Amino acid sequence: MPEFRITFLNPPFLKNYSRPQRSPAVTKSGTLYYPMWLAYACGAAEKAGSGVDLIDAPADGHDEDYVSRRIKQFGPKLLVAETSTPSIHNDVKVMERLKRENPGLFILMVGTHVTALPAESLALSAAVDAVAMGEYDHTVTDLAASLSRGAGPAAVAGIAWRDGEKATTNPRRDFIEELDELPFVSSVYKKFLRIENYFNANAIPPMVTITTSRGCPFPCSFCVYPQTLMSRKARYRSVKNVVDELEYIRDNFPHARSIFFEDDTFSINKKRCAEISGEVIRRGIKMQWIINARADLDYETIRVMKEAGLRLMCVGFESGSQQLLDNISKKTSVDKMEEFMSNARRAGVLVHGCFMVGLPGETKETMRKTLDLACRLNPDTAQFYPIMVYPGTEAYGWYEERGYLSTDDFSKWLTPSGLHNTVIRTESLTPKDMVKFCDQARREFYLRPSYIARKAVRMAADPDEMRRTLRSAKVFLRHLLTGSDVA
Repeated sequence: MPEFRITFLNPPFLKNYSRPQRSPAVTKSGTLYYPMWLAYACGAAEKAGSGVDLIDAPADGHDEDYVSRRIKQFGPKLLVAETSTPSIHNDVKVMERLKRENPGLFILMVGTHVTALPAESLALSAAVDAVAMGEYDHTVTDLAASLSRGAGPAAVAGIAWRDGEKATTNPRRDFIEELDELPFVSSVYKKFLRIENYFNANAIPPMVTITTSRGCPFPCSFCVYPQTLMSRKARYRSVKNVVDELEYIRDNFPHARSIFFEDDTFSINKKRCAEISGEVIRRGIKMQWIINARADLDYETIRVMKEAGLRLMCVGFESGSQQLLDNISKKTSVDKMEEFMSNARRAGVLVHGCFMVGLPGETKETMRKTLDLACRLNPDTAQFYPIMVYPGTEAYGWYEERGYLSTDDFSKWLTPSGLHNTVIRTESLTPKDMVKFCDQARREFYLRPSYIARKAVRMAADPDEMRRTLRSAKVFLRHLLTGSDVA
């Protein structure tokens, strides 16, 4: 084991708290995300020569005492801890304990929240030595190299750090252009994680989550990753590198039933979609996969992806009001959405639709338009929720400037049980109006006799679909029937 050791930690918090997802929470569908960015950085550090350990405490059910013992046993000199907006105060509290027990441990916090608020995050506790701003794979390897030489963090790009009593912000780091140089993230999962822990209601379990690109060029005002960690410039892995990893997953996780491509928008480049699909077909890889997509794909592209294993697309339709779509810079139209759904249906690919309320200009009439659109599009599954805004996004600034945030206590971004809480209002709607509408929208969408009949037929015809639906329904049905708890 190399002398310089690093522990990568997704800290203990609420049971099944999905910290790495765009809107961190305990979810109504039982979704639990892989700590993908943390695992990528772990792989990069190991490749650079450090000894590494990765702990995903929420997924494995580990508490602070377990984490404390494991860190003592491993003896790292650097701790890299993932954070999130709703859990930031809990995360700092965990860091304070680990610092008390390991005074020589250098603690670096990472994630969207500390990227957006580096100085404020450092000010929360003297236990935190530095925070990373943006993508942090090379930040960690450079910091490890610097610390191992006894040189400190002063020359490490991409961090804000504690320099005595003051916070010092180093220059930002360029984003990684050669993504192929990073180790397969699935090889890190293989070493440290149990894939059975992770679940996405849209994917056949067990599933493995990877990404084929970083960044997204579309200017949606609410989307947190492009505006904090990954930028609004799309960067791509090569087709060969992506399909090589699919072969690795097939050979090393023989019980995996599906792949989740967690790119911000997998469908940005239609030519590349077809090239990846063509290479999957050429190599004879038989595995189902799901993607995040925009509602602008043509039939031929969807058809080729379907032939290569595409099972489902997760699509942010967001609103049935064209004015509201324009207000959040969605750069699409209701007409395009209807054409896209027709193409997906014709190609035989399922769609999970995301619909938001509480957008700038939202009224009871526009919310009704959104529900009517959802029923008209009729995707396989749908989620309805008030918009969640996070520091670092244009949307957060919009609500904050107008006094439409109900609190500046980030722990209130969750309800007491850890579900998403509504912390915004609009000119005419209260948080209660929006939560009540979303509860009603779920019931109207899912309890339609035609929907129930269609779902029953699909489950009867497909055992995998039966298993996926039943696992998700265990959690979801309770929320569907009883509604949301509001803090």
